[in-house]
Amino acid sequence: MSYFATPARDGICEIRWHGRGGQGAITSARYLAQAAFLGGLRGVTSAPSFGAERRGAPVTASTRLSPEPLRTFSQIEHPDVVVVLDETLLECADATNGLREKGWVVVNSPREPDELGIPDIYSAATADATQVCREVGVVVAGVVMFNTAMLGAVARATGLLTLDNLKTTLDMRYPPQIADKNFEAARITYEKTKLIERS
Repeated sequence: MSYFATPARDGICEIRWHGRGGQGAITSARYLAQAAFLGGLRGVTSAPSFGAERRGAPVTASTRLSPEPLRTFSQIEHPDVVVVLDETLLECADATNGLREKGWVVVNSPREPDELGIPDIYSAATADATQVCREVGVVVAGVVMFNTAMLGAVARATGLLTLDNLKTTLDMRYPPQIADKNFEAARITYEKTKLIERS
């Protein structure tokens, strides 16, 4: 039996993040690894993958989680979970490429999961993290920053991290006022996440 509630292979759960430069995919990949480590996993890694390094260009990041220490650090080609920070990347970056059947696609979108055209061999979750962060005030230099809020959607869909461990991670990374705002956005996003789970 797998350690993870979400699909995983050989006891390792692989998560691939898709975003655009400046949206925080790399940061969220790292925070997920840290929160999972706080939850008791002994093997956690995160790594960026850069193409054209400019704001707005598609970027990916990877997180691997395992109950045992990891010795694999390559880029993820066949993820168990895909997290998409910008729903346009579902098509233009082929975000679901290589995703394991019944794996999760977690998307920052105001739409329902069944409105995104995601094949029904995958479980799907959507949450309007952008709007939540706008309302909570997670804004930096006029830009809404929704990447940490999406960790709430990942927690709700996959169970790979808990909100308590996410809060501890954010408290370790930010001054109290900023950590509190980011956690509140993640908590609300968790509650508002819409799910279609394929069994």
